[in-house]
Amino acid sequence: MTSLLSVRGVDRTFGQGPAAVHALRDVSFDVEAGTMVALVGRSGSGKTTLLNVVGGLDRPDTGTVVVDGTEVTGLDDDGLSKLRREKATYVFQTFGLIPVLSAAENVGVPLRMARVPLKERERRVELLLDLVGLADHARHRPDEMSGGQQQRVAIARALAASPKLLIADEPTGQLDAETGLAVMALLRGVVESEGVTVLLSTHDPVMMALADRVLRMHDGQVHA
Repeated sequence: MTSLLSVRGVDRTFGQGPAAVHALRDVSFDVEAGTMVALVGRSGSGKTTLLNVVGGLDRPDTGTVVVDGTEVTGLDDDGLSKLRREKATYVFQTFGLIPVLSAAENVGVPLRMARVPLKERERRVELLLDLVGLADHARHRPDEMSGGQQQRVAIARALAASPKLLIADEPTGQLDAETGLAVMALLRGVVESEGVTVLLSTHDPVMMALADRVLRMHDGQVHA
């Protein structure tokens, strides 16, 4: 299998001197295309920092990150924005939907930004809402949907531009156990149906069981 993501020798430190926090220490690993990999570890172990570095939301002090042949650590701000639009998209535990837009409009935002023609955009949005089981909620706004439904819309939006890598930081952290399980199963299905590679952080043992591979983080280091 081909590596979709390659991380080599990544370090990230916040602060200086005795108060410095070494969030990442010489992190190296690969993620094969079309797989789901779970990052697990205690709070403060470096999971979120690592996800932010992989997706270009933060820059490492040293080391390289390559996503689908693009060296993330070598991109300028415009290049990073393009990366997050086209190759590496995010799903957060706080959903991040635009309150005044309907589910369909939220999912369509990345396609509007990419200037996808209206008819093609409408077809893609309809397909994605059907994929996440919300075809009947296309006109609903976030405050008219449950937390689980909002997270499903957020996943559909992240998939809108057909990214290579979907990054999810504790995607079930705000959900009850039953709803979280449904979202986990959906992410597993996305890997199968859309061919997307998923890198996520989680504390949930069920999510770990659904992953193809588990990477454990401790004190800023990754252990397979």
